[in-house]
Amino acid sequence: MERRQASKFYPHFNQEERPVIDYFTGLFNQLIFKHELILTDFLDPGKRAILKTIVGNDAFTQEYGGYPNAEKKRVYLSEEWLSLRPSDYQIQPYEIEYPQKFMQINHSAILGTLANSGINTDTFGDILTDGKGKWQFLAKKELTEFFEEQITRIGKAQVKLKPITFKEILIPEDDSVERTEIMASMRIDAILSGISKQSRGQIQKMITSHLVKLNWHDIADSNIMVKENDVLSLRHFGRILIEDVSATRKGKYKVVLKLWQTKKYN
Repeated sequence: MERRQASKFYPHFNQEERPVIDYFTGLFNQLIFKHELILTDFLDPGKRAILKTIVGNDAFTQEYGGYPNAEKKRVYLSEEWLSLRPSDYQIQPYEIEYPQKFMQINHSAILGTLANSGINTDTFGDILTDGKGKWQFLAKKELTEFFEEQITRIGKAQVKLKPITFKEILIPEDDSVERTEIMASMRIDAILSGISKQSRGQIQKMITSHLVKLNWHDIADSNIMVKENDVLSLRHFGRILIEDVSATRKGKYKVVLKLWQTKKYN
C-alpha cells in the first residue's frame, strides 16, 4: 500500500470538507506505517463516505453505531477483516433520567448540552426518543467518566445519566414522508425554498448563517447543485433525502424526495 496524499481527494468533495480529508488521510497513512488497528469517533454518513473513498480497496472499514441503521457510527480501520462484536466498538448507551412529570427536554436541548460541554460532537452518537418523554444517547466508552460527572443538567432539568445495555436501546421509527416536487433549478437554495415554502433570499441568509448542511457538512455557497442521494438539512425545518431526479418536458426537474420534518412543521 502506498502513502496517500490528501490533495488527490480534494476535487471529489466540497472545499469545506478538506480538514476532514486531511485527517482521514493521516489515519490511513498511520495504519499502513504502524500496522495498528484504528477505531474512529462517531462519524456521520458524510464523513464515512469520505473515509471509504480515501481507503479504497487497500484496507477494511467496519462500522457500528449501537443499533441497526444508526446514523452516526464508529469505524474500525484495519489491514485485515476482523471478527467484531458490538462491545468491541467501545460504545456506551445512556438513558437520561429526569423528573418527567414536571419537566420536558427535547433533542435540541440534549444536543446543545452535549455540544457545549467542552467535547467534540464526534464523541457521542445518535440521540433517541420513544416520543413519550424517554431519551437516550450513545457515547464513547472511553469518556464515560466525563459524561457521567459533567452532564447533570439539560435545559432547566436536573438529569442523571444511567448506563444501559445495547438490548435496552430504543429503535427509532421512520416518520419520513415521500414527496414529489417540480423544481425550476437544482441549486440548493432553490430546492430548499421550494420544499420549505420560504423565499430563496431567506434560504440564502440561512446558508450564510450556517443553518444549512449538505451531506452532514456546513456549506457557504448557495450555488451548489443538488443531485440524487444528497441529504440536505435545514435547521428548524427538517432533513431531505433526494431519491430521484428526472427532467420534465418543459425543462424543469421532477424531484422525488423523502422528508423528515421537525415537529413544529408537522
